[in-house]
Amino acid sequence: MKASTAPDNLFHGETMLINSFLTYLRCELNYSAHTVSSYSIDLRQFAEFITGGNPEQFDPVDCLPGDIRTWVLSLSEAKVSHRSIRRKASALSSFYRYLMRRGLTSRNPASEVALARAEKKLPVFIRPAEMADIIDNGHNPAIAAERQKGPSEFEQLRNDLIVLMFYSTGMRRAELITLSDENVDTSRGELKVTGKRNKERIIPFGQELADAIENYRRSRLHETGIEHPERFFIRPCGDPLYPMLVERIVKNALTGHTLASRLSPHTLRHSFASDMLNNGADLTSVQQLLGHESLATTQVYTHITYRELQQNYKLAHPRAQKNHGG
Repeated sequence: MKASTAPDNLFHGETMLINSFLTYLRCELNYSAHTVSSYSIDLRQFAEFITGGNPEQFDPVDCLPGDIRTWVLSLSEAKVSHRSIRRKASALSSFYRYLMRRGLTSRNPASEVALARAEKKLPVFIRPAEMADIIDNGHNPAIAAERQKGPSEFEQLRNDLIVLMFYSTGMRRAELITLSDENVDTSRGELKVTGKRNKERIIPFGQELADAIENYRRSRLHETGIEHPERFFIRPCGDPLYPMLVERIVKNALTGHTLASRLSPHTLRHSFASDMLNNGADLTSVQQLLGHESLATTQVYTHITYRELQQNYKLAHPRAQKNHGG
């Protein structure tokens, strides 16, 4: 029986612990549905591997570090990325920590398996001049008139606002999609988003975004007849946005205006963070605005600002341009 086609309740006996663990993640730790689903897949894959395709016989207490090393090696040979392998091993380690808390095992074999460090990649971001061009295009009447061949006026106003809001607030895609209309306050210049693990935070914004929000709300009422929808961003039919629609909106807006290698909402989030730091914001403030639990997660953007500093130095300082070989 293949785990990929079996329902979650295929587990019997000891393996029912996996379902209990997933419920714990979802209900007590408030993990997102996406994360719980990923953990479920990872644990099911391990159970199938370790039992030779009979996951109903999986007994986590019997597993040894060597079993996990063999699994990791098989993943590597199958060309699974280092990042994915680390995530799968982390899911397994979390599962064993859960078993230890319940007194069902005395050891965590996953913690005894050393993994190769994944190569750290700097976040992709868009330069300020490029962002200015992208945003100004949304306010250019000639360009707006040309756009009418595509989306409706309401949809274009919404799409332009989506790009501006991502860049002005640094919010995540899921936070924008679930943003409540009542939590967007232009008089106070702030909005409240619900981030990972249902944690709420307040993000301030300036007059440019406030004006764009009010313009969008007027157009939204005219288009849909709905004055106060539950979700701030909606489609002409009144339904909320969905992830791939937001991805497509952002990609269309960025295409042809930037050299960035990735055109996505997360790229705009990275751009927000790097520009904040480049213009004097302190790291802790940026951490709070982004909703990062750990300051270490935010520190990756200091590498971006340092890279910019290096490039500016090489371009501007006369001694940096000297050819030492000459």
